Amino acid sequence: MKMFLTRIVLALRRFQQWLVAQAAFGVLNLLKLFPADPAMNFADRAGRWLGPKLGRHRLMLTNLRNAYPDKTDAEIEDIAVRSWGHMGRLAAEYVFLDRLFDFDPEQAEPGRVEVSGTEIFLALRDNPRPFIVFTAHSGNFELLPVAGKSFGLDVMVLFRPPNNPYIAEKVFDFRSTRMGKLVPSHAGSSFALARRLEAGGGVGVLVDQKFKKGLTTTFFGRPVRTNPLLAKLVRQFDADVYPARCVRLPDNRYRLEIEPMIDVPRDAKGHVDVQATAQMLNDKVESWVRQNPEQWLWYHDRWEIKKQLNI
Repeated sequence: MKMFLTRIVLALRRFQQWLVAQAAFGVLNLLKLFPADPAMNFADRAGRWLGPKLGRHRLMLTNLRNAYPDKTDAEIEDIAVRSWGHMGRLAAEYVFLDRLFDFDPEQAEPGRVEVSGTEIFLALRDNPRPFIVFTAHSGNFELLPVAGKSFGLDVMVLFRPPNNPYIAEKVFDFRSTRMGKLVPSHAGSSFALARRLEAGGGVGVLVDQKFKKGLTTTFFGRPVRTNPLLAKLVRQFDADVYPARCVRLPDNRYRLEIEPMIDVPRDAKGHVDVQATAQMLNDKVESWVRQNPEQWLWYHDRWEIKKQLNI
């Protein structure tokens, strides 16, 4: 009897996930009927309207107050609302991702996408060696691997699939045709990245995700757990490390930036300092977020306080 009830509960859960996925697909398919700019602008307005009505808005406001104790409540609310708008844009941008990336180095006038650091992309392509590009959930971070593929870079990208299996399958299929080799984050994903680096290739990772078994570091002056994977891969393969990000610009434009190679912290013996490297990643991401706070996904439970808020 107990097993039968368990199966019923699991079936109901799968059905609920299926319904949520179909609703999401329906909205995205509807957006496809419109030109990109009106659709993305609508998604921004919808995000600003819907987001503050969700339970996660409390988490977002708390995260922002903790990160910016000197800002007023009105300033915090404004950043939060605009952040919801950017999340709406991110969803709509999936629909038009193929059309958004229009960068052409031979074009006299900039298009929708401008790229800073093209010489680095080309150097990595023309002089193969182990390298790691790291980024954060800021702007449309999905455009970075699209840019890498357009430059002819064979980069293996580590990503965390959505919790909904139906959405996860669609997202994986969509990403895999536009972003090169994808590796879902799970227990064995680090081995796949290691094999790519060992072969002299490149990998891309997001470094601002919560990692329960990670190293104790700080982010905006508050303790967080940070994944030591990047530092350990650098220590093992002596890979070069490059920061990269996407910044949304006015009028539905984007700037992709890949920065010069950074010096990874090392101890007195010249070995990679894993703890200091993890903190360095947080410091770099924090500097990006402070420049454009509304473009980061503040609804993430980065500081693990969701349970305290009963959300």
